[in-house]
Amino acid sequence: MNFRKPIATLALIICAITPIATTAQTTGGLTVELNKVEPSDNGGCSAFFLFRNGTKNSFDGFEMSLAILDTNGVIDRLLSIDAAPLPVSRTTLKLFEVPEIACADISEILLHDLTSCKPQNAQEMDCFPILTLQSRAPVALVK
Repeated sequence: MNFRKPIATLALIICAITPIATTAQTTGGLTVELNKVEPSDNGGCSAFFLFRNGTKNSFDGFEMSLAILDTNGVIDRLLSIDAAPLPVSRTTLKLFEVPEIACADISEILLHDLTSCKPQNAQEMDCFPILTLQSRAPVALVK
């Protein structure tokens, strides 16, 4: 019995229904990690973020709108942060101050919106599909 024809047909069917990987998926993505939080001198909270750019693009623009949730899960405030520039194939450390709220009073940081995601020499793009969030801090970082 000749199995080549059924196997070739099966291979064509699999290729037809399997989505083609996007450039962002094949080249890596962009990871935002809340690495640690610590009390700041002014009574707020210092948040240390690591940005790991595994894409093939440097980013001239990368701005996030974050919702800071208190221990009851209620939005305390919105905070806009500008993390640009993000060089290609690099990990970048950025420190942002969350004013007037103690670190122990923050339960979660929600990525509310990406107000800018602009690769160098290119148009703004939707970075949500290539974005991964993680936290090593006692505060969750979520989409």
